Amino acid sequence: MHDTGTGSTGRPGNTARPARRTVLAATAALTAALATQGAGTAQAATRHDDKRLRSLISRMTLEEKVGQLFVMRVYGHSATAPDQADIDANLKEIGVRTAAELVAKYRVGGIIYFAWAHNTRDPQQIADLSNGIQRASLQQPRGLPVLVATDQEHGIVCRIGKPATLFPGAMAIGAGGSASDARTLGRVSGAELRAMGVNQNYSTDADVNVNPANPVIGVRSFGADPDAVARLVAAEVRGYQGSRVAATAKHFPGHGDTAVDSHYGFPVITHSRELWEQLDAVPFRAAIRAGIDSIMTAHIQFPALDDSGDPATLSHPIVTGILRGELGYDGVVITDSLGMEGVRTKYGDDRVAVLALKAGVDQLLNPPSLDVAWNAVLTAVREGELTEARLDESILRVLRLKARLGLLDEPYANPSGVAREVGTPAHLAAADRIADRTTTLLVNEGRLLPLSRRSHRRLLVVGADPASPSGTTGLPTGVLAAALTELGFTATALSTGTAPSAATVDKAVAAAQDADAVVVATYNVTAGSAQQTLVRRLTATGKPVIAVAVRNPYDVAQLPTVPAFLASYSWTDVELCAAARVIAGRVRPRGKLPVPVRRADDPATTLYPVGHGLSY
Repeated sequence: MHDTGTGSTGRPGNTARPARRTVLAATAALTAALATQGAGTAQAATRHDDKRLRSLISRMTLEEKVGQLFVMRVYGHSATAPDQADIDANLKEIGVRTAAELVAKYRVGGIIYFAWAHNTRDPQQIADLSNGIQRASLQQPRGLPVLVATDQEHGIVCRIGKPATLFPGAMAIGAGGSASDARTLGRVSGAELRAMGVNQNYSTDADVNVNPANPVIGVRSFGADPDAVARLVAAEVRGYQGSRVAATAKHFPGHGDTAVDSHYGFPVITHSRELWEQLDAVPFRAAIRAGIDSIMTAHIQFPALDDSGDPATLSHPIVTGILRGELGYDGVVITDSLGMEGVRTKYGDDRVAVLALKAGVDQLLNPPSLDVAWNAVLTAVREGELTEARLDESILRVLRLKARLGLLDEPYANPSGVAREVGTPAHLAAADRIADRTTTLLVNEGRLLPLSRRSHRRLLVVGADPASPSGTTGLPTGVLAAALTELGFTATALSTGTAPSAATVDKAVAAAQDADAVVVATYNVTAGSAQQTLVRRLTATGKPVIAVAVRNPYDVAQLPTVPAFLASYSWTDVELCAAARVIAGRVRPRGKLPVPVRRADDPATTLYPVGHGLSY
């Protein structure tokens, strides 16, 4: 689908390549100078360059300045002609009909794409939407290009799906342990995002996941070893920079040790300052050394760093004192979504945006009500709580980033770039090769794996079928069954869900009688859960059972009777097909645990340490 295309709708639009426009001709030399600086230059704008950017800022109205600080959601596949349901949603939530109207009314500096907002139907449509947004912004007086952003972490958080290339997620990359693979992921993903007009990615996750009960980070983290996480964070950041997409390290000062999801609650991190330095800070320091373009704050309370009870997003001691002062970071700081409960617990929505700016943040992401937040900032400046000079500091950082990305010179995506870059055979093959290095074999009693097609031809695949992260990949049981069938087995899928009923368990046990072996996809198994019962009942049949943890590798601790256990770290096709190739012996397992697995009955005891991983 096209943004305001000349296709079936007959509306004039932007499916043809936009005429190349040099935005703000006075900045062309600046853009060229910044472009030659290459990767690792997040704070490399010189004072001479800043003088030119300050000149742009000096011509902006106060309202335009306030707008530059916001990054906002908007519904619709088109900047000017979205579907009626999306127009209705925009009117209800934002008070505008379209993305173009949003940009014109609030002069926002950024837009964030979501699949649920219908921004990401297909790559060509995404490129057209991006170009429509840029055109709408540049048509305004003193118009500036927009930072178009999304959360394309890969693995379990992915806003843009097939036919774009989907890679294994962070913990899978951590299991592979290859900095080269992390850099390739960033380079390829960045090239595809840039071709679709997305120039800022809210990835990579720099959290060190040391809490198995973490409900919000988990497999989004590279692992539990801060040095290993730091190495992979830096590599992925450099990959994105090589494709001229801004990477974002998140969630500062570290969200890896919490049992509370900040989307729905207000987590408290109890690490000491010393532990923070040794654990949480390490990957962020590495990201800064790599020239990270932006850092996202966490809506967490961290008393050792700030005992005020404020979330880190609103903490001047954390954002300005530690991140900017101690760590020496002068790039863009962006909040996590301001619609999350973790930042709304203590203050009202009208105060949150103002307090974030007072803390030292530059970009305000996705407030629940843009009108409330935008006017609160405007009022704070007019009444003297915030100075216009304080806004100018953040706008300068945002403009430095836009210049460094080349947006001041060429803001548009080349429509021909989609076919040339997105989901190419070479990119898909790279994702498969990387996935083959991530699958982790934790248990293999009696050398059950690899399965022989002669002795175990008939396979039953049962288990959990969580929804596709991007909405474009298949149900895990179906994907595994299809992949195993393609590899020479006769595999049948039977979805039993994350909480199978007694009747469903009975059905699976009955179906196992006709199989030579059973593959079970597990998803966050807990003590006494129905998934645990399912696996126990299946192993009691005497049929060989292979469990594949499609999210947390910690499932293995809850399944002591299973004779073979693999961790894929996510349930998207690329990881599941790699697991199938390991089961079939097409490739050998090479992944190593990037997190320790504790005993279920004695969490103080390690069952499988970091680095554990069998092979054949």
